[in-house]
Amino acid sequence: MFWLFAPLALAAAEAPLRVNDVVMLGTHNSYKLAMPADRMAVLRKADAGSADALDYAHRPLAEQLDAGARQLELDIWYDPKGGLYADGSAEPMMQRPGFKVQHIAGFDNRASCVTLVQCLTILRLWSDAHPGHLPILLMFNTNDNGRVLKGEPYSEAAYDALDAEVRSVLAPSKLIVPDAVQGRYRTLREAVLANNWPTLAESRGKFLFALDEGAAKVALYRGARKSLEGRVFFVNAEESSPAAAYLTINDPVGDADRLARAVKANFLVRTRADADTREARTNDTHRRDAALRSGAQYISTDYLWPDARFAGGYRVTMPGGAVALCNPVRRPHGCGGAITEPPVR
Repeated sequence: MFWLFAPLALAAAEAPLRVNDVVMLGTHNSYKLAMPADRMAVLRKADAGSADALDYAHRPLAEQLDAGARQLELDIWYDPKGGLYADGSAEPMMQRPGFKVQHIAGFDNRASCVTLVQCLTILRLWSDAHPGHLPILLMFNTNDNGRVLKGEPYSEAAYDALDAEVRSVLAPSKLIVPDAVQGRYRTLREAVLANNWPTLAESRGKFLFALDEGAAKVALYRGARKSLEGRVFFVNAEESSPAAAYLTINDPVGDADRLARAVKANFLVRTRADADTREARTNDTHRRDAALRSGAQYISTDYLWPDARFAGGYRVTMPGGAVALCNPVRRPHGCGGAITEPPVR
């Protein structure tokens, strides 16, 4: 029996690593700067829970990437004429047409990069300077309804414009798109179930985009397509959808079983190590540790660095400062060596 099964085990161990065979860290609302103190004070007086949930901020995108983040999240707002989200900003680019980046329009709207083109340009320049980097997932929320400002609604045309704006900054050689995964399979889902993700070696220096939205906006983005033919973004779709490839499963504790099943079935998953500043305020590592065990390929946090205001020093890092680890669900016996990135030239 040993001789019958040993070659199979050896073949599995030697199979090339694919995008979904590793675990990397990322950040939630990666562009977000702290709310002005006076606005936060007003909010805290009216709703202390909401104030706590919004009381976090991130360093510039390039600094996060330097620290090992390989997943970033942007909230974007459709602004086809320009100026719709410019209140309180002296940035001339806010008056120009194009997608804008902020959390809650007209309220929690301070960002380290204020337009999508600006953010993507920062990421492209960093990528060009680090050509061997592991694949970076860029996760988007497409917002259109702020706390005090009604935004421009999304439509299929808006999503066409979004794809075009991404492609205006990032060349095809920088992108892993759904068509590249689907290949000759009838649907994207069939390709994923067959594990047709590109190898990790093929994916270095590239970006994947994921639309983290509900069914209505996903349907607008897909249009009449069977899967996601011609599109830039993967979508957060149910596992049974022909377009299924990527899943947002934010709770690694309550949804642990679903998450593990999805990872074993070859889907790409993003989860969260913390939320709404709760874990950081009490140095509670339960959710973080569950996320690292879960098999989710991308684990998002607001705390690559600890917040000095909170006792305990809560943060999320990889053991030994690694950029990536072997996926504990997909590669439980390891990858045969460290997963590294070449030094900057």
